[in-house]
Amino acid sequence: MTQRIVVREAAECRYDLVSLGEVMLRLDPGEMRVRTARTFTVWEGGGEYNVARGLRRCFGMRTGLVTALADNDVGRLIENYILQGGVDTTWIKWVPYDGVGRSVRNGLNFTERGFGVRGALGISDRGHTAASQLKPGDVDWDRLFGELGVRWFHTGGIFAALSASSAQVAIEAVQCAAKHGTIVSYDLNYRPSLWKGIGGVDKARQVNREIAKYVDVMLGNEEDFTACLGFEVKGLDEHLSNIEVSAFQAMIQDAIREFPNFKAVATTLRTAQSATQNSWGAICWYQSAFHHATYRENLEILDRVGGGDSFASGFIYGMLTCGDPKMAIEYGAAHGALAMTTPGDTSMATREEVQRLVEGAGARVIR
Repeated sequence: MTQRIVVREAAECRYDLVSLGEVMLRLDPGEMRVRTARTFTVWEGGGEYNVARGLRRCFGMRTGLVTALADNDVGRLIENYILQGGVDTTWIKWVPYDGVGRSVRNGLNFTERGFGVRGALGISDRGHTAASQLKPGDVDWDRLFGELGVRWFHTGGIFAALSASSAQVAIEAVQCAAKHGTIVSYDLNYRPSLWKGIGGVDKARQVNREIAKYVDVMLGNEEDFTACLGFEVKGLDEHLSNIEVSAFQAMIQDAIREFPNFKAVATTLRTAQSATQNSWGAICWYQSAFHHATYRENLEILDRVGGGDSFASGFIYGMLTCGDPKMAIEYGAAHGALAMTTPGDTSMATREEVQRLVEGAGARVIR
C-alpha cells in the first residue's frame, strides 16, 4: 500500500501553505521586444511565490512567504505587490542596502511574451540578491512549522539553484517541515540559465536529487524530471509533438521506484504549436493509480509564464480541500490554463472561473 497524503487540521495551523523562494520584479515590454522597448509594465513574480499567491488570491487560502529582500525602494515595491496578493510578509528577511548593490540587491527579470513563431524570452538579472544569500540558521523553522503550524510547505528548483547556501536552506526547511508533520511539495522548475555557470545539468541533478529525498509531492514537466533527476520520457521527439501518456507514466514510475518517499507525482503535458497556441493537460500519480486532467487542444496563450506555478497551486488546493487526486489534477490544469490567458507571472483567475472550467464551461460572455 502506497502512502497517503495526510494534511494537518486547519484549526491547528496558522497557514494553509508557506512558500520558500525569491521574488523578483518582472519588467514586461508588452507587445514590444526587450531590446527595443521604451516602456515596461512591472509585475512581481517567482516560481515558489506564485504558488502561494495563487492559493491566496484565487482560492482564498491562508498563505505566507519566506524570502529575503534588500531594504530599499525596489524591495519595498516588491513588498507592496506581495501585500496586494494577500500573502503574509511576516517571514521576509530585510537586508540592509549598501546604496549601490555591491553586496546585496533585489532581482530583476525582463520577460517578453513571444508571439506565433517567436518564443517567449526571459533575461534574469539576479546576481548577489538577498534571497540567494539566505543561509541555514536564518529562519526559525521550528517556530514556523511547530509553534505556528503550516499544513503544506512548497519550494523548488529555482530557489535551490540561486546559491550553494540556498540549496542548504531548502534542505533545512524540508527536514524541519517533515518533523512537524507538514506536507512538502517541490517543483523542479529547471532553468538552464541558473545552472549554466555553476556546473550545468550535473550540478542540477546533484542538488535536486538530494532535496528529493525529503519531498512528499514532486512536481515538474518532462524537461524538469530529465534535467534535475535523470529520468527520461522515452519515445518523444524534442518538440513533444506526439505526447504519449504511457511514456510519462513510465517516467513517473521510474521516479517512484527510486524515491519511495514520494506520495504523489504530478506533471503538466504541453505541446507548443506556437508561442500563442499550446495544447495543455496534466497527469498525476497517487495511491498506485494515474489520474488525467482534461486535455485542451489548441489553447490560446497570452502569457505562458507562470502556467506551471498556477497548475501547482490548483493541484495543491484540490489535495488540501478534498484529497481527491482526480479533482486536484483538474483544478491544477484549469487554473494553469486560465493563468496563461492574462499577463504577468501570477494568476488573475477566480475560484468560480476555475470551477466553471473544470465543469466544462465554454468562453461565452458572462453578464
